Amino acid sequence: MEYFIKICMGSSCYSRGNQENLARIESYLSKRQIDCLVDLRGSRCEGLCSEGPIVEINGQVHGGVHAESIEQLLDQYLPLQ
Repeated sequence: MEYFIKICMGSSCYSRGNQENLARIESYLSKRQIDCLVDLRGSRCEGLCSEGPIVEINGQVHGGVHAESIEQLLDQYLPLQ
């Protein structure tokens, strides 16, 4: 089974925390050795700047995602290994 994560790297989301979220996502996937199961992509502006930082996981868009909450969010959608 494959999972999908899209992280907005538009200037607003990037400056509001998605640069750190990206690093945490990559670390999370690597530590759990599930990076081969996840299609991780960056995107340009998602048009939801006022709700950012934006992270989409398996088609579900999440706004206001910060470093303190990203791992809990990933735990909800990705397999534990």
